Amino acid sequence: MSNSRLVPALFTVIKGYSKEQFFKDFISGIIVAIIALPLSIALALASGVGPEEGIYTAIVAGFLISFFGGSRVQIAGPTAAFATIVAGIVAKDGMSGLMLATIFAGALLILMGLLKLGRLIKFIPYTITTGFTAGIAVTIIIGQIKDFLGLSYPKGTVTIETTDKIKAMAENIHSFNAMALLVGLVCLVVLALWPKIPKIGDKIPASLIAVFVGIGMVKGGHLNVNTIGDLYTISNHLPTLHLPDTITFHSLQNAATNGVTIAVLAAIESLLSCVVADSMINANHRSNMELVAQGIGNIGSALFGGIPATGAIARTAANIKNGGRTPIAGIVHSITLVLILVILMPYAALIPMPTIAAILFQVGYNMCGHRTFLHILKTAPKSDIFVLVTTFALTVVFDLVVAIAAGMVLSCVLLMKRLADEASIEGWINYDDATDDDDIELKKVPDHVRVYEISGPMFFGMTDLITQVKAEENTRVFIIRMRAVPALDASAMHSLEDLYRRCQKKKIGLVFSHVNEQPLRTMTKAGFVEKIGSDNFCKHIDDALTRASQF
Repeated sequence: MSNSRLVPALFTVIKGYSKEQFFKDFISGIIVAIIALPLSIALALASGVGPEEGIYTAIVAGFLISFFGGSRVQIAGPTAAFATIVAGIVAKDGMSGLMLATIFAGALLILMGLLKLGRLIKFIPYTITTGFTAGIAVTIIIGQIKDFLGLSYPKGTVTIETTDKIKAMAENIHSFNAMALLVGLVCLVVLALWPKIPKIGDKIPASLIAVFVGIGMVKGGHLNVNTIGDLYTISNHLPTLHLPDTITFHSLQNAATNGVTIAVLAAIESLLSCVVADSMINANHRSNMELVAQGIGNIGSALFGGIPATGAIARTAANIKNGGRTPIAGIVHSITLVLILVILMPYAALIPMPTIAAILFQVGYNMCGHRTFLHILKTAPKSDIFVLVTTFALTVVFDLVVAIAAGMVLSCVLLMKRLADEASIEGWINYDDATDDDDIELKKVPDHVRVYEISGPMFFGMTDLITQVKAEENTRVFIIRMRAVPALDASAMHSLEDLYRRCQKKKIGLVFSHVNEQPLRTMTKAGFVEKIGSDNFCKHIDDALTRASQF
């Protein structure tokens, strides 16, 4: 599939669709729905909303993103990446504020897709995505310690930021519930060991088994442990259309700020998931169409009572492993969740909170990418390590917006420093490079000519290098050789104009050799070529030396 086409993958793969593939997609969709059920509930609770909101998100956003998406196998729904962001928005602005922010994010994602910005994902450094992903994982784990230990907080305790959660845990550690810890530990063991059981371990999701074990322990043993039903009202009603409450200028301001965060994260996570999926099925997704679909899915989720959604890497991988190869699997996954919602949702009230915490511990562990994190720490340059650690720390202590913004600024500054360090300007009299077709013989440079060779991109970080072009007593011409200069910006152009003015005062000529396409285009647009004279721009150093000898 062409990466840039704004055509849903479903419309392409449905041509020649076979009964055999439908059966595989159907089975895979049911399996992924079973996997998605406990995860959707757990992630909704981690996001500060009720369990049904998680199911609504998986149903509505999952269906719309599969139907309109640019990937054949992407499964969408609530993900861990949004949990702390959504919890913060709900705590400050309520569900109405979250709805506005999600709708704004959806519109922004659609616009990004229509403007064909899908390929911009490649400009976000790997260190930043690794850093904020690990940071989100840590915040999720910290947020679940309360339920894992069975702690109780006084009414009105603020637990929005990670630092607030740590402070509240420290102040209320005396309320520790040993029975809750026991349930949580047993569920963690189940989550760790169940996948290793031959034949059935990879067929039935470990999280589903942990849910049954947790319910059995609490109800069968009559343990004093909070369940979802103790804290939330469970509804099995189908999602219905919701419209935002009264919209004010202040609410729109908050929605815009939060919406940008949601949109950026949704774009990054969904496109990264698509890339992983592509490598598993040897295909190419349509990144721009995927962004449009993410936008449609998030708007739909918000209007039907859900929370932000994006492509879920784990559920997408499960879809692929179980034979899903078209968006039909994602659509079946959503329909299956509708049936589960109507028939089985009331039983979700029985799920113990420590079980939910254990599931989210595993989600956080799988998400953190600790091996990748440690590998970067051991092998990467110090500048990359600095970006990684800074992004990670800011995500945990502050929020994702600050982390990504700071990470991008640091990455850009450090990149420019590297480029500036690699850039150089050298003067020479004779030049011999037997391995270069452009210089196969010794060059004879006239006494009145000074040749300077510039290497590397000329941008504002290296403009001071031009000051190294200096004349001797008998110098009448400078030759500036630019064959190793791929790009030239306005600041460097200004430095070259300063050089030209200095040369005019001293009545020294300027000749340029081998100016590449982009620098020449910039010089022409600035009127520099006209000032110097087109005759003084030579394609080869031999031509430049000949021209200089005429001064």
